Parts: sequence; C-alpha cells; structure tokens
Amino acid sequence: MTSSELLPIALLLSSFLPGLVIFALPESKVALRTTLNLFGAVAKLVLVALLLLGVAGGQEYGVRFAVLPGLDLAFKADALGLLFISLSAVLWLFTTLYAIGYLEGAPHRSRFFGFFSLCVTATVGLAMAANLFTFFIFYELLTLATFPLVVHRGTDKAMRGGTIYLAYTLVGGAALLTGIVWLHHLLGHTEFAHAGIAAALGPEYAGQLKLIFVLLIAGVGVKAALVPLHGWLPQAMVAPAPVSALLHAVAVVKAGAFGIVRIVYEVFGVEFAQSLSLLAPLAAFAAVTIVWGSFRALFQDDLKKRLAYSTVSQVSYITLGVALFGPIGTIGGLVHLVHQGIMKITLFFCAGNYAETLGIHKVSEMNGAGRRMPLTTLAFSIGALGMMGAPLTAGAISKAWLSDGATAAGMDWAIWVLWTSSLLNAAYFLPILWRAWFRAAPVAWPEEQILRSGWRETAWLLLLPPLATAIMTIAAGTLAEAPGSPLEWAKLIAEREYRQGVPLP
Repeated sequence: MTSSELLPIALLLSSFLPGLVIFALPESKVALRTTLNLFGAVAKLVLVALLLLGVAGGQEYGVRFAVLPGLDLAFKADALGLLFISLSAVLWLFTTLYAIGYLEGAPHRSRFFGFFSLCVTATVGLAMAANLFTFFIFYELLTLATFPLVVHRGTDKAMRGGTIYLAYTLVGGAALLTGIVWLHHLLGHTEFAHAGIAAALGPEYAGQLKLIFVLLIAGVGVKAALVPLHGWLPQAMVAPAPVSALLHAVAVVKAGAFGIVRIVYEVFGVEFAQSLSLLAPLAAFAAVTIVWGSFRALFQDDLKKRLAYSTVSQVSYITLGVALFGPIGTIGGLVHLVHQGIMKITLFFCAGNYAETLGIHKVSEMNGAGRRMPLTTLAFSIGALGMMGAPLTAGAISKAWLSDGATAAGMDWAIWVLWTSSLLNAAYFLPILWRAWFRAAPVAWPEEQILRSGWRETAWLLLLPPLATAIMTIAAGTLAEAPGSPLEWAKLIAEREYRQGVPLP
C-alpha cells in the first residue's frame, strides 16, 4: 500500500485499536486506560495534520475494498471530510480529558471509554466515506456506538432517553438505506463526486430523484435534529456531560449536518439540486428549525435541555447555508459546522462543571454561580455570547457569512430568520449570565458541594477543556482570515464544489 492509502486507514485505527484494548481492561487499570485514551487522541491529531498539509497541496488520499461486485467500502480524505475530521479530532482530545476527570471513581469506565473510542472511529469513517454505502455503514455504527453512552448510567430515565434516541435514529437509518438502494438501482453506484452524480440520469428521472432526495435528507435529518425529527435530542440529555458534549459538538448531530452537506453537494450537486427546486424547501425546513429550536429553548429551566434546544436551532444554520444557492452561503454553513462545535462543547463542559461542583442542573439554580466558579462562568459566557453572534467570536463570523449568502442568493427572508434567532439566543442566554454574575446565591454553598480539589473552582481536568475551547471561540472570531483557519478552509471547499462562472468573494 502507498502512503496515500495507509494514512486514511491509520486515521481510523488510531481510535479503533485503543478502544478494543480499553474494553478488555479491568476497572483498576486507570493509568493504562488513560494512556491509551490520550495516545489515540494525540495520534489522531498528528495524522489529521499530515492529511491537511497534503490535501492543501493537492495530494489525494483514498483506499477502497471490494465487498461485492460493484459495491466497495471506499474512503477518501478530501477537503470537506477533513473539515469535519479536524473538528472531531481536536474536540475529542478535550472531551477525553474532560471525561477522565468527570468519571473519576465512577463504575464501568472501561465500557464507557471503549464505546467512546468506537464512536469517534465511526465519525471519522463516515467523514471519509467515498460513497453512500460506506457512509451508511459508519452512520449506523455511530448509532450503535453512542446508544450505550446515552444509557451509561442505567437508570430508568436514561433507558427511556436511550430508547427514544435509538427509535428515531433507526427509523432515520431505514429511510437513508431506502434512498441509497433506490439511487444505486438507477445509477449502478453511489460514489461521491464534485458537482454530484444524480444529474447523469437526465430529466426523465426528476420525479424519482426528488423522492430519493427526500428519503436521504430525512435519513440524515434525524441526527441533524431537523424539525419535526428532533424529538430525541432533548430526551438524550440524561446522558453524562461528556456524552452530551459528544452528541452535540463532535459526533451525532454534526454527522447528520455533514450528511446533508455531502448529499446536496456530492450526490445531487448544488446546481442540479437547485434546478430540481430542492434547495428552497430545504431552506424552509432549516428556517423553521432555527426559529422553533430557539423558541423552545426559552421555556426550559433544565440547563442541559435549554442547551439541547439551542443545538436544534444552531445546527440548522449549517443546513440553511447549504440551501442558500451560492458559494457565500456555502462558506457560512461550512464554517458554522466548526464554529458551532467549539461554542457548544464549551457550554456543555461548563454545564457539567456546575452539576459536578455545585449540584446545579437548572437555570433557576444559577444565582451566584459566577462568583463561586468565575473561570467556568467566564468560559460559559464566551460560548453563550458566541451563540448570539457577538463581535470577536466565532458565531459573528458564521452569521455574517450566512447573512451575506442570503443577500447574494436573493433570499432576504433568511436574514430575518437569522436576526430572529439571534434575538431569541439573547433571550435565553442572557438571563443565565445575569443570574450567574449579578444575582447573589440564596445561601452559602454547602461544604459537601465543594470538590476534593479544595479550591474555588473545580477539578483541573474539568476546567481546562472549557477554557481551551472558549479561547478557540475567540480565536476563530479574531483570526478568521488567518491561513489555515476554518473560514479559509471553507473557502477552499466552496471553490471545489461550485463549477466555473461562480466567483468567490
């Protein structure tokens, strides 16, 4: 095998092999389990860096294995896939550190970290998928790997949330498989390609292609939490905080949003999808989801559920960007795939810190939390301000490009959707910040709610990750034009997805 074939395989194995070993470890092997977790996370970052350098220089990476005649398990590490993989690899390292601190002394850690590693392996596999068949295999592996994480605590509430999650995602998987088989029957293959593959069928297949598009988008739309397919996400918040962070920022909802990007750009092709009048309905669904998720978040007192409905809204910014015909909207949607991840994982890390340190689970319990935990609350504030689109944050960059994309596409109504969402973001985040910073705690914090660290914040493994991702939120906003930034990488992808005649900004 050549290096262009070995690197994608090594990227998959960097989390898969440590995960298999971790499954077999006794609970007492804390140091070995931690070493394997961190070795896999660091190795993945090194491999991603090598791939980024190669792809930026025009190198192609890929490998395929024949399964049946005309059906291959195929992988490619292209610019679009690496955008998602880079996000997953960086945030996996921070989530691993956080989970090590969060689960210290908890039971079933080997089981947890084993499935945790398989979850990231599935995410990388679907990001590198070179055809819909491979994408489906890893998409379903992601479902199976995350279910044990959602129900990790084993309580009745956890089992109910996990069952709802599994029901939604398996039905979505069935819709996705139906669309894949139908398209394979018509075309003889389902390979991803710039400008898409569906246009090769001709206008006489337009009706069937529209139905296939609906099936494919519905299948991945479940994980992307598009309304009305979003009901599983708030229920899954019974999972431990590292799992919630994984679901919202690293893996599941991002896998759904990434699937929408692949289907529009590399199965149908954005120009062919526009000619079939498929993008306007997709934009409408995204707009409804953006406003509905924000509206529902207003009425959630449970902190993690408020963040969950915020995710329902924010992830659909990616779908809206995809549906805004033109490269500017594309750039806005793609960069938000990264920006939403770093902002939302910051918020979930902080929510976990409040729960573990002070026993805070509800917005109404946040009074005075900023005085007791100033660094955690500073990180939470940065993440929340980013979600609102405040200047100098990652969210400001995403929303600016999405607004410009709406103008360029002649869809000015989408700007009103973005503004409405931003106002609602402020309405459900600012009261949290007000309570945390400016309201006094009703009583002194009980001594038993102060962690064994014995200082004013929380354990350092719980504090380091949200501080790091909060800094990344600021860096993505202030250094957006820097070489190698998520914005510059999104521009590179847009150049390759649109054919000639469409100038980039």
